Amino acid sequence: MSDQHTMQDPTSQYPRPPFKVQEQDGSGLAEDMDPQPDHGEDSYVGSGRLTGRKAIVTGADSGIGRAVAIAYAREGADVVLSFLPGEEEDAAETVALIEKAGRKAVSAPGDLKDEAYCQQLITTAVEQLGGLDVLVNVAGQQQNQDSISDITTEQFDSVYKTNVYAMFWLCKAAVEHMPPGSSIINTTSIQAYEPSPNLVDYASTKAAINNFTKGLGQQLAPKGIRVNAVAPGPVWTPLQPAGGQPPEALETFGGATPLGRPGQPAELAGPYVFLASQEASYVVGETLAVTGGMPTP
Repeated sequence: MSDQHTMQDPTSQYPRPPFKVQEQDGSGLAEDMDPQPDHGEDSYVGSGRLTGRKAIVTGADSGIGRAVAIAYAREGADVVLSFLPGEEEDAAETVALIEKAGRKAVSAPGDLKDEAYCQQLITTAVEQLGGLDVLVNVAGQQQNQDSISDITTEQFDSVYKTNVYAMFWLCKAAVEHMPPGSSIINTTSIQAYEPSPNLVDYASTKAAINNFTKGLGQQLAPKGIRVNAVAPGPVWTPLQPAGGQPPEALETFGGATPLGRPGQPAELAGPYVFLASQEASYVVGETLAVTGGMPTP
């Protein structure tokens, strides 16, 4: 497989629909997807852009989080990995790849809906890595429902706590330890701009993340801490077959983008590396869209 520096035709670089109709229970596993996602395991080549950095990545077991963790390690960073209990199998693969890159990996399973866990996650990074200068909030919950009548208060609460509250708790705890030059990177979505009718709760959290990022970015800029966000389009991750989309929708998933296919997690790694690196020193409160050509404001 070519690395991320080799010129390729983006329309045919990765699999295009139609895909197999598939469904998973729980939060989903990458190894059970068909085709398997590319997290950059064999393709991402680092160049020292994050040498010596100390990072937390949430949702690091699979999907975009795993791709970011792999890329950060190959760019020279040590990484604390946050993931749900029950996702240890995928997380262990990520840990092995980080360690193979010669960097430190710290597993920290837990539920981001728990404020105490979020606070402990920051403490773990400071204690295990000797500090913290990059916080990457990737983990998210998405559950499709055709009608607002089907969205329970329990689901709405869970989605907001996972996607918004956890980001708030982690940012609040992290800034107490972050030196100037640090970076916080949140994860919003094309759904913040073009909400799907069956993702009303999820899409609204992504709009909130955009606004939170821009506000906090202005607040922390004088301290030398940059806050930005990445807005993915349709990306081939376990979030989708694990209830994020109706099973039948996966057959054509990503086909409506101008590139005609979903993105792969590996294609999101570069933007997260850029925003964490010193190359982005003048980028604050920005949302970097990686949508396969789907327009954003």
